[in-house]
Amino acid sequence: MIIALLGNPNSGKTTLFNQLTGSNQHVGNFPGVTVEKKEGAIRGQKNMTLVDLPGIYSLSPYTAEEVVTRDFLLVNKPEAVINIVDATNIERNLYLTLQLMEVGVPVVVALNMMDEVRQNGDSIDVPLLSQNLGLPIVPISAAKNEGCEELVQRTIEAAQQKDRPRGLDLCQGEVHRAVHSIAHIIEKEVKDAGLPSRYAATKVVEGDPITLSKLNLTDSEKEIIDNIVREMETNLGTDREAALADMRYDFIANACKDAVKKNGNSRELQRSIQIDRVLTHKYFGIPIFLCVMLLTFFLTFNVIGALLSDWLSLGIDGLTGLLDQALTNLGINAAVHSLLIDGVCVGVGSVLSFLPTIVTLFFFLSILEDSGYMARVAFVMDKLLRKIGLSGRSFVPMLIGFGCSVPAIMATRTLASERDRRMTILLTPFMSCSAKLPIYATFTAAFFPNAAPLVMIGLYVGGMVVGVLYGLLLKHSVFKGKPVPFVMELPAYRLPSAKSVVIHMWEKAKDFLVKAFTIIFMASIVIWVLQSFDTRLMMVSDSSDSMLAGIGRFIAPVFAPLGFGNWISSTALLTGLSAKEAVVSTLAVLTNVPDTAQLSTVLGSLFTPLSAVSFLTFTLLYMPCFAAVAAVKRELGSARYAALAMFAQCCVAWIVAFLVYQIGGLILGV
Repeated sequence: MIIALLGNPNSGKTTLFNQLTGSNQHVGNFPGVTVEKKEGAIRGQKNMTLVDLPGIYSLSPYTAEEVVTRDFLLVNKPEAVINIVDATNIERNLYLTLQLMEVGVPVVVALNMMDEVRQNGDSIDVPLLSQNLGLPIVPISAAKNEGCEELVQRTIEAAQQKDRPRGLDLCQGEVHRAVHSIAHIIEKEVKDAGLPSRYAATKVVEGDPITLSKLNLTDSEKEIIDNIVREMETNLGTDREAALADMRYDFIANACKDAVKKNGNSRELQRSIQIDRVLTHKYFGIPIFLCVMLLTFFLTFNVIGALLSDWLSLGIDGLTGLLDQALTNLGINAAVHSLLIDGVCVGVGSVLSFLPTIVTLFFFLSILEDSGYMARVAFVMDKLLRKIGLSGRSFVPMLIGFGCSVPAIMATRTLASERDRRMTILLTPFMSCSAKLPIYATFTAAFFPNAAPLVMIGLYVGGMVVGVLYGLLLKHSVFKGKPVPFVMELPAYRLPSAKSVVIHMWEKAKDFLVKAFTIIFMASIVIWVLQSFDTRLMMVSDSSDSMLAGIGRFIAPVFAPLGFGNWISSTALLTGLSAKEAVVSTLAVLTNVPDTAQLSTVLGSLFTPLSAVSFLTFTLLYMPCFAAVAAVKRELGSARYAALAMFAQCCVAWIVAFLVYQIGGLILGV
């Protein structure tokens, strides 16, 4: 039995999915967290799968996730749908409910956040609302796991009894005449296409191209339908889409008139309005955001994260020393000894020591996200992004890009405009992902120990600035045109859930650990082999005579104008394409320094402070890891476009790093 779970963005859908399936999907207090469908078995039920679909506002195919959700309903035809509705904003949420009723699938409404309704002094007469809508309604609080068992039982009953929505006629007047006339005209074509009659008729009135493409209408039928729709628009004095929207909201208003009693604005909304007067201020909004991020970086890299990373580094060094001593006492072959200590332990250990720093950073970012602040940042950034031809909604994928480019690129599916989506895909990799944090932390400890927070925020802001400039170039060349209007719901500020924060931290820690013991582990072995043997497969005593040195020297001239034309740094950049953390592990293996503090000292012989800034600039901007490149290819739909995009990004990185080094040299007189 397949049960679909869908609702508006930020209505508690993922929270309910976690409660019903026992999963630990990340929950975010801003729209766009779920960008692809997730599946899980409902706890305590045999052969019952719950499919968490992307959050949408309607079944009109404006964005990629709306297409995913609509196709799942029409093609996969689940046995039932759980439609989660935010009870604190019920009128707007029920708009999607009415569209689901037209599809003809058994629907059970999960009226979520009822605890907040009670706290606000509001009331909802659930039996009366259920009668008015012709649907079973179950009041729940997904966050507190209230009413979830009853919801599952009602859903099973609806699925088994095929309890489809009652045939309520939602429309009247001109819309009624248009919908029913068209339903009669397309009756045969709708049956042949296997579409629900009411749904198809409404979509034809709407002018939905996907539905029209599935119906083999004759030219005469199309002409008759056009005349009917034009007559409706003339008589109502509005366009077809507005007419259908008015029809649905009129029905919702009548259904809620006696069933929903509100006691004015909720306390959460009043509090949010007062806070937003400061945090979304026309002039102070962006400076406040920068100050918040500066405080986050200071606590992460100078206080909490740095201390925990130092402790973990000491523990890793101690274990490495014990293993080294044990291998020596056992008389293990020198090559194997070197592989385990100088390759695996040094390579993996140098990256692993930064785990507390990354977890600490995402602890703070998760709090900002779950509180609802990050949605405000997208709103504040709208004016800036419009100057480069994008809307504030594009900031959400870019924001996710600060964690990882792969889900960020996938999150562009939430954008309605194909132009905006493609442009955002190309700009998102300029946002500094968390995999680069070990590189930043290593170099700031080596060259700028007293200014780590400023360097960090400089890198993050620098990536955004370069992204803006690159966006301006794209706007006036490849992607001419205007962005779509920015419409985004700002959720009420909420106290972050401890469970949600822990899940977010665990996800990042798990991803990091998986990388450390797979990609970084394999990369460390490959690097050690290439560093330890020459082209004749003879073990070398000096790594400068190795195969790796030969590869590094071949590409080193490309980076010489940037200030780091040595083979070690160029090789590290090359291995960074597998995973950005591999840059640090490569430097550790090639310099044979397991301790990150000692590595910081050794870097002084390879870089000057100016060339270190140039190196950081290049690592910030050059092409992302292969996984992100694959995501770009998948979303753009072409390997050639993806290759051109990555080549262009490397060129931008080289030019900016070149300018940083050359202009910095002129200023410093070096």
